[in-house]
Amino acid sequence: MARLADYFVLVAFGPHPRGSGEGQGQILQRFPEKDWEDNPFPQGIELFCQPSGWQLCPERNPPTFFVAVLTDINSERHYCACLTFWEPAEPTQEAVCSEDAAGREEEAAEGGSGRLSPGTSGPPGQLFAPKTLVLVSRLDHVENSLGLIYTIHVEGLSVGLETVVGNLLTCTIPLAGGSQRTISLGAGDRQVIQTPLTDSLPISRCSVALLFRQLGITNVLSLFCAALTEHKVLFLSRSYQRLSDACRGLLALLFPLRYSFTYVPILPAQLLEVLSTPTPFIIGVNAAFQAETQELLDVIVADLDGGTVTVPECVHIPPLPEPLQSQTHSVLSMVLDPELELADLAFPPPTISSSSLKMQDKELRAVFLRLFAQLLQGYRWCLHMVRIHPEPVIRFHKAAFLGQRGLVEDDFLMKVLEGMAFAGFVSERGVPYRPTDLFDELVAHEVARMRADESHPQRVLRHVKELAEQLYKNENPYPAVAMHKVQRPGEASHLRRAPRPFPRLDEGMVQWIVDQATAKMQGAPPAVKAERRTTVPSGPPMTAILERSSGLHGNSARRLEVVRNCISYVFEGKMLEAKKLLPAVLRALKGRAARRCLAQELHLHVQQNRAVLDHQQFDFVVRMMNCCLQDCTSLDEHGIAAALLPLVTAFCRKLSPGVTQFAYSCVQEHVVWSTPQFWEAMFYGDVQTHIRALYLEPAEDRDPSQGWEEPAEEERSALDVASEQRRLWPMLSREKQQELVQKEESTVFSQAIHYANRMSYLLLPLDSSKSRLLRERAGLGDLESASNSLVTSSMAGSVAESYDTESGFEDAETCDVAGAVVRFINRFVDKVCTESGVTSDHLKGLHVMVPDIVQMHIETLEAVHRESKRLPPIQKPKLLRPHLLPGEECVLDGLRVYLLPDGREEGSGGSGGGPAVLPAEGAVFLTTYRVIFTGMPTDPLVGEQVVVRSFPVAALTKEKRITVSTPVEQIPQDGLHLRSCTFQLLKMAFDEEVGSENAELFRKQLHKLRYPLDIRTTFAFTQGSAHTPGRPPRTTKDKGPSLRTLSRNLVKNAKKTMGRPHVTRKKYNPPSYEHRGQAPEDQEDEISVSEELEPGTLTPTSALKPSDRMTMSSLVERACCRDYQRLGLGTLSSSLSRAKSEPFRISPVNRMYAICRSYPGLLIVPQSVQDNALQRVSRCYRQNRFPVVCWRSGRSKAVLLRSGGLHGKGVVGLFKAQNTPSPGQSQADSSSLEQEKYLQAVVSSMPRYADTSGRNTLSGFSSAHMGGHVPSPRARVTTLSNPMAASASRRTAPRGKWGSVRASGRSGGLGGDVGSRLAGRDMRGPPQANGAPPDSGFLRPQRAALYIIGDKAQFKGVRPDPLQQWALVPIEMFEARQVKTSFKKLLKACVPGCQDFESSPTFLRSLEDSEWLTQIHKLLHVSVMVVELLDAGSSVLVSLEDGWDVTTQVVSLVQLLSDPFYRTLEGFRLLVEKEWLSFGHRFSHRGAHTLAGQSSGFTPVFLQFLDCVHQVHLQFPMEFEFSPFYLKFLGYHHVSRRFRTFLLDSDYERIELGLLYEEKGERKGPQTCRSVWEYVDRLSKRTPVFYNYMYAPEDTEVLRPYSNVSNLKVWDFYTEETLAQGPPYDWELAQVSPEPPEEERPDGGAPQSRRRVVWPCYDSRPRAQPDAISRLLEELQRLETELGRPPERWKDNWDRVKAAQRLEGQPDGRGTPSSLLVSSVPHHRRSLGVYLQEGPVGSTLSLSLDSDQSSGSTTSGSRQAARRSTSTLYSQFQTAESENRSYEGTLYKKGAFMKPWKARWFVLDKTKHQLRYYDHRVDTECKGVIDLAEVEAVVSGTPTMGAPKTVDEKAFFDVKTTRRVYNFCAQDVPSAQQWVDQIQSCLSDA
Repeated sequence: MARLADYFVLVAFGPHPRGSGEGQGQILQRFPEKDWEDNPFPQGIELFCQPSGWQLCPERNPPTFFVAVLTDINSERHYCACLTFWEPAEPTQEAVCSEDAAGREEEAAEGGSGRLSPGTSGPPGQLFAPKTLVLVSRLDHVENSLGLIYTIHVEGLSVGLETVVGNLLTCTIPLAGGSQRTISLGAGDRQVIQTPLTDSLPISRCSVALLFRQLGITNVLSLFCAALTEHKVLFLSRSYQRLSDACRGLLALLFPLRYSFTYVPILPAQLLEVLSTPTPFIIGVNAAFQAETQELLDVIVADLDGGTVTVPECVHIPPLPEPLQSQTHSVLSMVLDPELELADLAFPPPTISSSSLKMQDKELRAVFLRLFAQLLQGYRWCLHMVRIHPEPVIRFHKAAFLGQRGLVEDDFLMKVLEGMAFAGFVSERGVPYRPTDLFDELVAHEVARMRADESHPQRVLRHVKELAEQLYKNENPYPAVAMHKVQRPGEASHLRRAPRPFPRLDEGMVQWIVDQATAKMQGAPPAVKAERRTTVPSGPPMTAILERSSGLHGNSARRLEVVRNCISYVFEGKMLEAKKLLPAVLRALKGRAARRCLAQELHLHVQQNRAVLDHQQFDFVVRMMNCCLQDCTSLDEHGIAAALLPLVTAFCRKLSPGVTQFAYSCVQEHVVWSTPQFWEAMFYGDVQTHIRALYLEPAEDRDPSQGWEEPAEEERSALDVASEQRRLWPMLSREKQQELVQKEESTVFSQAIHYANRMSYLLLPLDSSKSRLLRERAGLGDLESASNSLVTSSMAGSVAESYDTESGFEDAETCDVAGAVVRFINRFVDKVCTESGVTSDHLKGLHVMVPDIVQMHIETLEAVHRESKRLPPIQKPKLLRPHLLPGEECVLDGLRVYLLPDGREEGSGGSGGGPAVLPAEGAVFLTTYRVIFTGMPTDPLVGEQVVVRSFPVAALTKEKRITVSTPVEQIPQDGLHLRSCTFQLLKMAFDEEVGSENAELFRKQLHKLRYPLDIRTTFAFTQGSAHTPGRPPRTTKDKGPSLRTLSRNLVKNAKKTMGRPHVTRKKYNPPSYEHRGQAPEDQEDEISVSEELEPGTLTPTSALKPSDRMTMSSLVERACCRDYQRLGLGTLSSSLSRAKSEPFRISPVNRMYAICRSYPGLLIVPQSVQDNALQRVSRCYRQNRFPVVCWRSGRSKAVLLRSGGLHGKGVVGLFKAQNTPSPGQSQADSSSLEQEKYLQAVVSSMPRYADTSGRNTLSGFSSAHMGGHVPSPRARVTTLSNPMAASASRRTAPRGKWGSVRASGRSGGLGGDVGSRLAGRDMRGPPQANGAPPDSGFLRPQRAALYIIGDKAQFKGVRPDPLQQWALVPIEMFEARQVKTSFKKLLKACVPGCQDFESSPTFLRSLEDSEWLTQIHKLLHVSVMVVELLDAGSSVLVSLEDGWDVTTQVVSLVQLLSDPFYRTLEGFRLLVEKEWLSFGHRFSHRGAHTLAGQSSGFTPVFLQFLDCVHQVHLQFPMEFEFSPFYLKFLGYHHVSRRFRTFLLDSDYERIELGLLYEEKGERKGPQTCRSVWEYVDRLSKRTPVFYNYMYAPEDTEVLRPYSNVSNLKVWDFYTEETLAQGPPYDWELAQVSPEPPEEERPDGGAPQSRRRVVWPCYDSRPRAQPDAISRLLEELQRLETELGRPPERWKDNWDRVKAAQRLEGQPDGRGTPSSLLVSSVPHHRRSLGVYLQEGPVGSTLSLSLDSDQSSGSTTSGSRQAARRSTSTLYSQFQTAESENRSYEGTLYKKGAFMKPWKARWFVLDKTKHQLRYYDHRVDTECKGVIDLAEVEAVVSGTPTMGAPKTVDEKAFFDVKTTRRVYNFCAQDVPSAQQWVDQIQSCLSDA
């Protein structure tokens, strides 16, 4: 029985002690005055009576009632029912509060129950003080009694209040069991009190239903999850009663878990600081204090009045695991809103009986009860009975529960199981023999029903209603009882004048009633609560909450069969069979079932706890065990490590007599062994097995070592045994009880010793000197981690305090392995023994034993370690040495590694099928140039294939240490993850033989090579010289002249060249096509600045240093200059006669790189601008990169200019119409004025915009434009008025197609105003279909003469003057950092680096996210726009960013699209040299070539340009002389640092380092190519790999590619690789086969048969199946070899075939010209390269490979000559027997003025009386001829600047002709003498 109420208290308003405005509560009376023994009086009641504080009110409020909850120190809850009413304040009270009564009015109504009416207060100014009646009870049903007391007082009933209070305090009621008690307090009342049937089920009344109504389903669910996962929950409301109900409701939902943290449904205002406590809580606070709760960062706030739940950003509430979350949600909505299901019915039933609020409350609770039953189903199978007597000790195996439920990853359940509430649940409900309740029944018997009902909502609802009935019955066992009868006060009774204040009660009388009752109670027998205790049913075994298919590793019976077969082969000694099956077994062991199967199979081979194996068997078993363990998490949730633990101490091998090695010494490297939770769970599991065995009959006993097996169902489980024992315990004698307790304790103790041994086995490394093992395992040091067992406070202190100081493994070298293991074991022993109730004496004994156990084991291991070293090592595959380039040297020899799959190999047994080439076993080599992996696949089925993957060290973009498992032993090892910007990835695991020191050395050397201190230590400079990594960088002095002298020389030479009177000079003709195709050195007689110079300038004089003479000539020889000459863009002369005819000139103003360091030395500027003005103009531009001309259209004469972006200061001045400058103008203004003049000069330099008088007026401009421009037939400008006709004629004309700046959408990066300006003002007329030009208004006089394309930002607020002839085109382009970010994402998309196909996004999604193609689109888009403007006759200045990234990309693309010359091999080289190298693209900075650039990272601006070229190449395959492979080759080598071409940031830096001109003269070792172009030339002689067979250009074609993203393709350079040989871009490494294919290197000798299997990712497809033309050439070569003829070069064959085809196509000059044939093909792009054409004679099919002929014979002839462009570069020379060669040999010849020395093959022809010279001995084309008739004398010469240094002076001789002096040098003196004699004899013969 229990008291109905413990205390009755009367609390009134009293003044505050410190005299502040607020009052405070005072306890006037309390009954009984003495505390009960079993229940002391709770402190702080006066705070809880008025939670918002004690205040006076100006009017009388109606009484309020609420129940507060107080929790005492023993976690007992006390319910304080508080009834408050107001009485007129006494004068003393009024005086206290008069000063702030006015300000308190709004807070008067306590508890928020709104005032009924403005109360009729007493006299004006009368205040009312609150008074509260409080009833303190441990029972939750006391509301009626206080009302009765108040009614008696207000209504003045004739009942003594003392009697009522006395009766109230003495009334007792039964605790539980569903009894009913009717009581009367002696005031004529009758109260019926029912107790719940089951005490453990909470009572909720209507609180849960109200909570759902206030907050809604989602909010309540998140509060539910928050409370379970120990977050802080705060309720806000203006009603105290609602706060109480909400808290009560939330607690009711948590059943069967009990909330064990702070629980305060109503928190008083004075205690608000409690909210900042660090522990979880559920607290309710009046909404008036909401402001104070705002700054709480980690509190979830539920506003009951507003219906919201606010979760702070830093708080993550894990949701329920699916599918439970969605199922619960839908069932809740069915309960709360039954009409939802019927809302869509055509004929809904007339009415739906909705449950009453009380019933709905129980239904909602039933839903959550079901949820817990589903969540915790089978929990009893994971309980470990550690002790049965004297008290049960139970542990929960959390990992096994999560593993078997399939919820290891689930955040919610993990947190719930680790929480305090669940710990209480286990200790309360884990007991096997106790009273059961509804939850036990549900979880044991209803699980199958719930699973079956899942998909039937109505059946679920029916089950919910059944459960609700039971819950309702529990709360209301007797529904049909007589009603209560309790008096209530009348309506508005509080407004009547109260007869008197609440009286003071007579303490004596109340105390007398209480004493009487107590005396009576003492006589009565104690009421014992009758408990029905039973064995708690365990229910069905656990099932996974959601059957997840394990994807790739779904374990079919076949896989398990493979595992069984392999093990039986191993134990039968059939090693060969086992070896074949092993890879399949290792793959199968990824699955759980296969791992279990392996453990069971191995158990069968253990006899008497021991199984001795031979070495091979031992290796196999260990390998399989390691494979099993590698996927085990530290928790071992599937029990695999637990199953293998007995086995690792059973399997062993004999190393020598008396020395045995056990399997445990080979499987230590797994994290599970260093996890305390794993050992605890194992220990408790084994203890349970042994304790159970204690109590079982011997017949039922079974081998305890097999504790890993699930007990069979007919056997009694440990819980059943424990339940039986607990039932019998009270009946046993004291001695028997003592005996059982001792037996159990000794069982636990013996297991503790056993586990100390086991742990030492698995924690002590075989080589105990190795501290690496422990260093790697944080587990041993970090033991504060949460334990699997649920008791946390019972740590024995004996070792703990010393542990923290000693054990951290900071100083790993001096760390004592044995000490660490001893501490780990001691800590474990402390914990488990304390929890299992082992006596302290035993525990001390254990502590003494542990160090001895460890020491003994270490001694045993030393012998094992010694003997194991004597074993013959396992034969590992021989390391394959990689082929190295000439000059490439190994820095670190092969480190044995495994190359792991990285997510992109179709060939690694992935989606594409085929054998698994990866993982491969081999070695990684670090050379001065590359990182190379060579090896063989680990899968024996793949056979002896070689796997090679390499990339240049310079291309490394990311290096990261990883820990991965080796594919064979499955041991976690150190690894490296190397990613390169050439799209290779090395994901390697180091073999165990590679020490961590070697791995670290590899990383350091790699870093040193990747980021050298100085560019001169890179491979491009060091190849061929001995590699000494530590060599200090040389100073600039060694490398030729310093910059200052060089600059001086440049000036001198320039002056000489200009100051000389003009000598007769050939008029410059742009070189014909045959010359364009030549290598630059070959043009020496064409491009020299002046053909004929005074003899004095040529003969070397002592005054002129060699370096002086080189400089200017070298400048002239640069690519820029050669290209300017080709385009006819100006001359070096400044004489007036030239100035008239040429609008532009070559200015040497920057020859000393003084104006702009990143520009070339010679620049094209308008003829009218003086050099001194350029300095001022340059100040307006970023990096001083002022506008210079880089290309001129041959047809429209419009020029393309480039510059850096404008400086802010220059912009406004430039584009405002300026007045005459005032005399005191600032420098900035004068600069902008100069700038304007400069642009005006550019405009004037265009012939069609300058009128005859040279003024540049608008009228002149328009007339010149209209009259001067008559479209030539070549130009083919379409000026039709009909737009359709325009597009039609466009289609038939063989010009390119407009890629549509407009049609492709302006969002692509061009600002909106560009479109309006170009389409509205300039291009007048709407854009046509597919972006064809608009109608006849296309070229209009309003078109600006010059368009300036710049960043949108720099043109802000600028209004150009309409009279000026330039217009601004602001566009938005991406920045370099965006390119960098985009490239990183592209790299990740193309080479993912991980094999997790499920979690990672798809390739296309990643590609889209990278935005790489969007940037390509923008570039092409802008370039096509510029091409269009240039083509229409307007000049364009591209002025973006600093002028060296996007500007370079756009300008290069524009030239490539506009000028067919740049689409030849020679032209493209010239374009790159001019725009990228000379104009200062920062290759070193963007490629992060040195340590200084490391932080900036790799930004592939040039690669992006090549990608754009590749896109154009795809759309116009017949317009490019070079193949796509050429672009890939450049893409690879611009980052490889193999050649010097792409090093450094500008010509200035290259000169400073002596790089720019050394290529010409001072080469010592001819074997290494320092320039990529030279390498391409050499390679082209041997293979057509760079040549595009479809090349058949139209000379005038301007290309306009489509630029929409949908038209762009991902470059296969990013995605393809060939593992057979590695990247195919270093050709020397492919010497295996004499005739490499077009695309990629061979993968071994030529195949014998015609057919072969091509493995994706391993072989090169073009190698296996070359294109038709390569195949024909190969066939031709084979036949020639068979006939015994020397095979001819590919180029000769090719040219012969083309020539024959031409003749065949035009026998009488009237054949169908193939150009017309090609042009009339409907598809205007001519995307297909080879057309089959029917010849006019007969019906022979011939290959139309060229489009050279045109209908006019004269044109045909000239074009025929021009079409030899391709053959010149590739001249494959045959020996010319037909020629007369009297004497021949190699001589060095000094070129014309300012040309370097060159080695040439000279032929003295006595018949023709000539001295001819060729490039090489086998060259068929003569490079120059010296007519002997003109020779005046042959004299000995002297060495000049740049001459070969090793040659004797006497080997030099000069040949003087009437025209010039030729300087020669032979290889030695005798051969020089011989040459002189031969020439002399020839002269004398003449």
